[in-house]
Amino acid sequence: MSWVPVPEGSDFPLNNLPFGVFSRRGELPRVGVAIGDHVLDLHLLTSAGALPEAYWFASGSLNSFLAAGPRAWHGVRADLTRLLTDEANRPTVLPCLLPLAEVRLHLPFNVADLVLFQTSIEHAMNQGKMFLPPGRDPLPPTWRRLPIGQYGRAAAVSVSGAPVVRPSGQHSGGTVAPATKLDLSAELGYVLGVPSAPPYPLSTRDFPDHVFGVVLMNVWRAWDLMAWESRPLGPFLGQAFAVSVSPWVVPLSAVNHARVAQPEQDPAPDGYLAVADESGLDITLSVELNGTLIAEPGYAGQYWTGPQLLAQAGITGAPLRTGDLLASGPVAGAATLLDLTWGGRDPLSLPDGAERVFLEDGDTVRITARVPAPDGLHLGFGEVTGTVYPAV
Repeated sequence: MSWVPVPEGSDFPLNNLPFGVFSRRGELPRVGVAIGDHVLDLHLLTSAGALPEAYWFASGSLNSFLAAGPRAWHGVRADLTRLLTDEANRPTVLPCLLPLAEVRLHLPFNVADLVLFQTSIEHAMNQGKMFLPPGRDPLPPTWRRLPIGQYGRAAAVSVSGAPVVRPSGQHSGGTVAPATKLDLSAELGYVLGVPSAPPYPLSTRDFPDHVFGVVLMNVWRAWDLMAWESRPLGPFLGQAFAVSVSPWVVPLSAVNHARVAQPEQDPAPDGYLAVADESGLDITLSVELNGTLIAEPGYAGQYWTGPQLLAQAGITGAPLRTGDLLASGPVAGAATLLDLTWGGRDPLSLPDGAERVFLEDGDTVRITARVPAPDGLHLGFGEVTGTVYPAV
C-alpha cells in the first residue's frame, strides 16, 4: 500500500504509475507520474536526491526516458514504488506531490511515426459486409496473413482535450466541403522506446525490450472523405487530421498481469509474426457520447497483437524510432459509429431524444479504459476527450 491516499476507483493506484508531462502556470513542462489524485514531479524528486541524477525528467517530453531502455524503465519504477510505500520517504517526497487538479497535462512524447493498423477482425468483417457486393469475402486476402495498416500524420496527434475541428476536403465527384460522416475510433496505441538498428528487423520477441507502454487513443475519421480518396492507394487525409491520445503512458510492466491468449489465427502466422507467449491484453474500453455510454468494446479479442504490430512495422529493416506510435485500429466491432449504426442504417438514440448516425458539431466523445488488477482493483489511462467544432 502507498502512504499517498488513492481514492477508491482511481485509475492510478500504486501498481500503475503511468508517466506523463505536466506544467503549472508560469512553469515549463516536465515529467511526472500519476498516483491517485496527484502527480509526482520527477524533476523535483531528482533534484531532491531521491532519484539517481539523470536528465530524463527536466524536459517537456518523455522521449529521452523512452530511449533509455528497459533497465532504466524498471529501475525508476522500482525506485518510485519504494519511495511511495516506505513512510520514511514521506518528508522527501511530499513536497514533490502536486494535485492533478492544479496542473495542465501535455502530449507526453514527441511522435516520430504514426502507424494506423487494423487489428480487429470484427471491424474488418463489418466494413467488408457494408461496402462490398453480397457474396464477396468481406476480408481481403492479405488480412489474415499480416497486420495491415497505413502511415498517418504524426503532427495530427494531440493530447486529450484538444479541440477537434471538422475537416474539409474532396468528396465524391471532386466537390470540396466539410465532412459529413465524421466518426470516432476507440483504440490502443503502443509507444516505442528503444529504436531499432537498421537494416535489422525486430521480432515479436523484441517487444518488451523496445516498447515502453500503452496509450488510449481516439483516431477521428471522416468516412466520406476516405471513400473518395482511397482509390487506388487507400485512406489518406480522411483519417490523419486529428488523433487524440491519453496524457498518461501506462508502462508494459503495469499491464503484464493482464496478458491473455489471443484468438486462434488461421492460417498460422509466418515465423516472424509467431508469438510464443500470451500477447493479448484484457482491457475493456468505454465510449461515451455527450455523457451517454454507447459501447464497451473489449481488447482481448483483437486478432493481431502488440508484438505482431512491432514485427510487421520493422520487417523490411527500415528503422523504428523512439516515439513511434503503433495504433491498434478500432477495438472489436463496437469502437466506431460506423459499426454501431451499421453505416447509418440503425441510428443511435440518445436520452434527450436525439439520434446520431455520425458526429455533429458540439458533440463530445469521452473514452476511458479499465485493466483488471491482481488485487481486485483496476488500472486506467485517465480519459481521452474531444469536442467537435465546426469546419473553418
